[in-house]
Amino acid sequence: MNALVLSAIFGVVMMFSGVLFQKNAPIKTTGIIAMILLFLANCMEMRGIQFFKFDVSGFMAFDSYALFFNGIAIFATLIYLLITSSQMEKVGKNFPDYLALIFFIIAGITITTSFKSLLTLFLGIEIISIPLYILTGADKKNLKSNEAALKYFLMGSFSTGIMLMGIALIYGSQGTFTIDKMSFTMAAKSNLHIAGMLFLLFAMSFKASVAPFHFWTPDVYDGAPTVFTSFMATIVKAAVFVGFVRLFGGAFGKLEDTWSIWVAIMIAATLFVGNITAVFQQSVKRMLSYSSIAQAGFLLFGVYAMNDAAREGLLIYSAAYCLATIGIFAVLSKMTDYSFEGFNGLAKHQPVLAFTTTICLLSLAGIPLTAGFLGKFYMLKAAIMTGQHLWLVIFAVVMAAVSVYYYFRVIQAMYFKEGPVQSVAASSFEKYTLIAVSILIILLGIFPGTFLGWLYF
Repeated sequence: MNALVLSAIFGVVMMFSGVLFQKNAPIKTTGIIAMILLFLANCMEMRGIQFFKFDVSGFMAFDSYALFFNGIAIFATLIYLLITSSQMEKVGKNFPDYLALIFFIIAGITITTSFKSLLTLFLGIEIISIPLYILTGADKKNLKSNEAALKYFLMGSFSTGIMLMGIALIYGSQGTFTIDKMSFTMAAKSNLHIAGMLFLLFAMSFKASVAPFHFWTPDVYDGAPTVFTSFMATIVKAAVFVGFVRLFGGAFGKLEDTWSIWVAIMIAATLFVGNITAVFQQSVKRMLSYSSIAQAGFLLFGVYAMNDAAREGLLIYSAAYCLATIGIFAVLSKMTDYSFEGFNGLAKHQPVLAFTTTICLLSLAGIPLTAGFLGKFYMLKAAIMTGQHLWLVIFAVVMAAVSVYYYFRVIQAMYFKEGPVQSVAASSFEKYTLIAVSILIILLGIFPGTFLGWLYF
């Protein structure tokens, strides 16, 4: 509750900061301080210290798992602001509004990860989605940004309709929106049960860019300002998967034999489409867009397995994926050429940026001693523990091997090819922050017990 209330308050504060301050520097400082306070408030709630106590009437439950992920999301957003806020200023004249929208998205994330009612889930998803439509079209003078925003809005509205239809069908069959009161049993299956469940499965898959509901993702991520693409593709996506797990584990747990095969097929399709299509991309930004689809396939294992290893793996994978992708996009947003050739010789001219980018790419590829490897390990372990569809685990390993090819293309360009001097305007503070992110990725890969220990305090 601390993070929910404070994120909404800080969002309003950032809206009015443009009136109070004439320059962006104090606005940026205010936003970063507010995010630090938000993170500390969430950590205090994890230790039982609540600033706000409201009767939520069973609509939300701020348990340790939800609070832990909220901490990951807020911390990743803090890193995001530290590295990319200078690039955010260049998007347009509405810098305070961008920060306000990000705080409102954090509020939506806290609702999505803590919901106990289908109505609360709907509100959380929409509070996340609507600011994202605006941020996607923030670069008003760019036709690609305008097109991406329109496409995202239309497709997002359509998926919202599907979600509402699914909620209506579930309510018609159960007479309640609260997931704890739903009495799905094998003997009580009905057409309304199955139809409502499938509608919600498809709607959540769209929000998480899971195949075959991924078609909007490459165009939207490619058209949106690069500085906002990294936020959309990481923190927001991971939050949707936590809501995904909460929904299917709580409301549809007893129907797992019905939907597990659907999820298995969607995992295979997502891994195949994301990885194979990324191989043929000539733009690093578009490659990362398809890579995010492939990463969604591994995150979907958390829904498929639905056991303790999957829940823990989802946290590790979310932290690793967010840190690595934010780090890569932070470097990409400062470059003028997004093609693979644009990275030629970067190690010679910008060794710090090349090194940090390499660590992030190795983590996304799942190379040992990185957090990404551990995240993939936990997800595959969770799938094996189910004892079903072992072909899916083998297929996931093969697709992970395919991903190494296009990630290493960037590393090869940076270290083994010659290119012109890149005018990458990165401050010393941003470079130090990127180094800190790289160290966190390594530490998380080596000492996961320390990380997960916070969950079981």
